Amino acid sequence: MMISKNEVKYIQSLCHKKQRQQDGLFIAEGPKIVEELLHSNYTIRKLFAVKEWLAANPLQSIDTTEIGTAELERISSLQTPNQVLALVQAKAATEPELKGRLGLVLDGIQDPGNLGTIIRIADWFGIREIICSADTAELYNPKVVQSTMGSFIRVNVWYGDVKVLLDANKNLPVYGTLLQGKSIYTIDKPKEGLLIIGNEGRGIREDIISYIQHPITIPRIGGAESLNAAVATGIVLSHFV
Repeated sequence: MMISKNEVKYIQSLCHKKQRQQDGLFIAEGPKIVEELLHSNYTIRKLFAVKEWLAANPLQSIDTTEIGTAELERISSLQTPNQVLALVQAKAATEPELKGRLGLVLDGIQDPGNLGTIIRIADWFGIREIICSADTAELYNPKVVQSTMGSFIRVNVWYGDVKVLLDANKNLPVYGTLLQGKSIYTIDKPKEGLLIIGNEGRGIREDIISYIQHPITIPRIGGAESLNAAVATGIVLSHFV
């Protein structure tokens, strides 16, 4: 069975946030992510895959279309398309559970690659809750999904008013990455709390800074002006967890 022109057009339309949110679907590509989705509680609505992938992964209950490499290139958003593309049902995030654990708060992380990498880093360190401001990149952006390498399946990514959430959790210690802060190498590992990571350019917003009880910093030794947000998150978590 061939892929139709309408299907090609529709898949391409899912690269746009408006269409994804309207239909509650997103794109996932490549054997690694699709395999993880197949073993998760996400629902795959449709699969498009090359003959070799389908031969190695016989599927009974999923609507599947065999396509050639040239067709895969037409519908893929990757520079190098990789065997299989899935249309997946989006899931609403659950209210974050923060007591007794460490959660991340992302204040305006707008680069999809950064967000995806932060989710992957969170998964590596066992962080289960990420709270995102409304202007943080969208979870189901294809670049975010791809950058997570499947970690979005295991991490609850919730969007909402960060200040309302911080107000509701005043009993939790709040850490924030600032240039003037205590060295991460000298603080005790928190058993619970929130770690705020700011926007790639402007850092943490002024009205969010007031919530930070424990300003922390990664001591600079060389001459770099700043650190990538995802890199900074990884360094801090490696000393927090």
